[in-house]
Order: sequence, then structure tokens, then C-alpha cells
Amino acid sequence: MSDEIRRPEADDTELAFEGALRPQSLDEFVGQQKVRRQLELLLQAAVLQNRAPDHILLAGPPGLGKTTLAMIVAHEGRRPLRMTSGPAIQHAGDLAAVLSSLVPGEVLFIDEIHRMARSAEEMLYLAMEDFRVDIMVGKGAGATSIPLELAPFTLVGATTRSGLLPNPLRDRFGFTAHLEFYEPGELFRVIERAATLLRLDVDGDALHEISGRSRGTPRIANRLLRRVRDYALVHGGRADRTAVRAALELYDVDEQGLDRLDRAVLHVIVDRFAGGPVGLSTLAVSVGEEAETIEAVVEPFLVRSGLLARTPRGRVATAEAWRHLGREPEGGSGHDL
Repeated sequence: MSDEIRRPEADDTELAFEGALRPQSLDEFVGQQKVRRQLELLLQAAVLQNRAPDHILLAGPPGLGKTTLAMIVAHEGRRPLRMTSGPAIQHAGDLAAVLSSLVPGEVLFIDEIHRMARSAEEMLYLAMEDFRVDIMVGKGAGATSIPLELAPFTLVGATTRSGLLPNPLRDRFGFTAHLEFYEPGELFRVIERAATLLRLDVDGDALHEISGRSRGTPRIANRLLRRVRDYALVHGGRADRTAVRAALELYDVDEQGLDRLDRAVLHVIVDRFAGGPVGLSTLAVSVGEEAETIEAVVEPFLVRSGLLARTPRGRVATAEAWRHLGREPEGGSGHDL
């Protein structure tokens, strides 16, 4: 890119935006008030006792701040942070390499911890409880188990599917936090802070419009704010409510926050299966998405919004879903919650 086209301040603006997404302390973290108070107590007690905080499990839908809270745990305790993910740990040796390199007091964050290999999970049991692992040397009858002592550490695990964690692993966490969807007022504060750090000229009505379409999720709220900023920049106007509505219409986000995939799921259930019930795998194939994406990303919001019901026979569109698509339930179809 030529010097004439590239704006020198562009990189600084993007860095400022990323900084807006990541509060550095519990005081800056918006929402999840009960979890914040619980974490504050846990961290303060650890400081007073001069020990590593108990292991922490953060559970909840994507985009609610699990990674941010893990970073805050390390920052508030002035401890180093090591980050990895469950899919990256496919063998016990992968986990042993990470654990053996930890320094005393370090915070180890494992995202999507439920996707770790089973052999690594079993090694983690002993590491979390006794701060040691057993390394097998040799094969067959001559194999020998050598214990390896570990430095005391704090494990912070994040999961969107806490039900997939085996009980022995779940029980070894000293504290489990369940993150909830945000209220529009909390999302308003999240994007107001981000807009301030970005020095974005946006009015309160526009922020309310964005927060109301953000599916109760800060990650989505910040992403929509970014798209509104781009729209205002390209069209040379102010980021007011008119700009917000035009930008979000362009990106297929409706008044309730439903996007293209959400509406595709509802249309399949209503149009192809007369309101349901529809099995998860059938639904995923019909919309061309992975079943895990439908279950972990789409369903929680649709169920919370009263547009979808999960039954033993499958997914069912509610009467409200029919009305959202601009039609009335046919022949008693549509289930009121």
C-alpha cells in the first residue's frame, strides 16, 4: 500500500479498539456482577494467604468474557499468564510439556477445555490436585513411571459445553463461574466505553440501538459498533441511529439481533417442517452448518428470545417465531412457552 493511501493513525486506531475489548481489571469489567464479586473474594483471599488462587472454571456461551476474565485473574494477581486451548492438547505429552514449563504462581488458561484429549484430562487430574505428573518411560513390561513435580499454578478453564467435562475434572476446580447473557443496559456501558476509547462520535440513541441488537453478548456488541464506525467513516456522516439502522440492515442484523443464520434456522423449521419438531443433525444439514455451531451459537439466543423450544423430539419454532417471520401459525403450529 502506498504512503499516499495508508493513514498513519490506522494501526493505532485498531490497537485502541482491541484495548477497548479487553478490560484490565475487575473494576473495568462490565456486567456479571455476581461472578465479579466471587472472583474478587477468591483473588483477595489468595493474596492475603500468599498462595496461588484456586483453579477456576468459566462456563457460558461464546463471547461473554471468559478469556477476558482469565486475563484479569492473572493481571489482578500480578502473575504471568500462559494461554492454550483444548484442541491444541491432543496427547498427554502436549500437556506435560506445558505444565513442566510453568513458573511458580503462573496462571494457565485453557480455552474450550472440554475438547482436550482424554489422556490429557487424566494427567490433569493429578496436576491440579497434587501439582505433579507421572511420566511413563519405556514400553511394555519394562515401562517405568517417573513422578515430575510441578510449580504451584492456577488453572483457568473456559468452556461453552460444561456438560461435556468429566466429573473428576469438574470437581477439581475450586470455583466454577456460570456467565449469563448481558442485559441491554450492560451492553450499552460496554460499547459506550469502547466508543470513548475509540474517540468515536456516537450518540446515546445509536448506542441503545446497537445494544438492543447484540444478542446479550459483548463480543457481538463490539463487532456491531465496529461495523457502524466503518459505515459512518465511508459515508462521511455521524454515527447516529439512522447510520446504525442502515449499517445493520446492510449486515443482515434485524431489530431483535437475529442474523442470517438465525433466520435461516427459523425458516427451515417453519417452512420445511411446519414448525417442527426437527432433529439437530437434520437442522444443521438443512442450513449448511455444523451441528455444534447450531447448538452452541444459534440455539442459546433463540431459546432465550422465546423463538425456539427444545423438546425430546427435536427443535420446535414457537408462535413468536412464526410472527417474527411475518406469518401466523398454521393449524395450531407454533408452541407458546
